[in-house]
Amino acid sequence: MEMNGNLLRIENLKIEVEGKEILKGINLSINKGEIHALMGPNGTGKSTLAFTLMGHPRYEIKEGSIFYLNEDLTKLNTSQRAKKGIFMAFQYPEEIPGVSLESFLRNTYNSKNGKEISFLEFRKILKEKMKFLEMDDVFLKRYVNEGFSGGEKKRNEILQMAVFEPTLAILDETDSGLDIDSLKIVSMGINKLMNPELGILIITHYQRILNFIKPDFVHILMDGKIVKSGREELSKMLEEKGYDWVRKELNSQRL
Repeated sequence: MEMNGNLLRIENLKIEVEGKEILKGINLSINKGEIHALMGPNGTGKSTLAFTLMGHPRYEIKEGSIFYLNEDLTKLNTSQRAKKGIFMAFQYPEEIPGVSLESFLRNTYNSKNGKEISFLEFRKILKEKMKFLEMDDVFLKRYVNEGFSGGEKKRNEILQMAVFEPTLAILDETDSGLDIDSLKIVSMGINKLMNPELGILIITHYQRILNFIKPDFVHILMDGKIVKSGREELSKMLEEKGYDWVRKELNSQRL
């Protein structure tokens, strides 16, 4: 992967949710052109990090800093972060009754780019991006995620990413609930969207999505901290051995 400079820099980030400390000192840097995978058991704070990066008000920063393209991200609200090119795909995408997918995506596109384009112009852009996600035109008239299967919801998330053209993409459990065919389609879409100006943070429990999307770096999050980082081989070790060996290694270091 081409390294074009620092995109995201997180330093000693400590986060509380309703008075409980969840993240206890996260340090992480992502450069343009890199794919990072963040793995860990349930309840370790992976989604907390994702929501914090998007500026969710429920997640209170107690200490540390987040810099995006050398700008202090903590001073920006969620809308401002999105307009600067940060995108998040949700583990559980929300349904938006009464709003067609096409209308939603067009409004998102116009808001991000600061200009209005016609439905006809946008339809051309949208159809091109729908092809590699194997999405039929019928999706455009359906309400956002309403009645969608798990696979359809996740493809819709990646379609949003394709339309949004972010600089930083945070993919929170994009592989959850997908059968193997849907996983391949979603992964193929992410791979096609990858470019030297984009950085991706994939949050996942399992190694299986990393069979299709090759990470440059893999990080293990446990007890609110990144306790181990490595290359693709680290995710394969987790697939084979689980997380117990990491816990044992950490315990031995504390003795």
